[in-house]
Amino acid sequence: MNFAEVLTKDFLLTYEGRINRQRYWAFVLVYVALAVVAGILDSIIGSEIGIVGVLLALALLYPSVCVSIKRWHDRDKSGWWVLIGLIPLIGAIWTLVECGILKGTEGQNRFGPDPLASA
Repeated sequence: MNFAEVLTKDFLLTYEGRINRQRYWAFVLVYVALAVVAGILDSIIGSEIGIVGVLLALALLYPSVCVSIKRWHDRDKSGWWVLIGLIPLIGAIWTLVECGILKGTEGQNRFGPDPLASA
């Protein structure tokens, strides 16, 4: 997997299909790196409300939801499971375990072919 594969339109802007843990974590790491850069820029320009960080969060809201839904699909669960992240603490832990740690369904499931089978 290269950086160009991570930033494809199908990966970031659609919620159909499945992605494996590697692509999920690649997106998370890029998001965190951008958030750090946004924080640095906010401190340089002296923004008290963190306007660069807010703009980044708004710009990446839809792609983040799409990536998360695809990861839930790989676990053979509905994309609606992304809403569990709204539950304080428990939702974050559950999402970390399900999406970040556990393997996806082997073989095809109702959301599409195994992303590792084509790799």
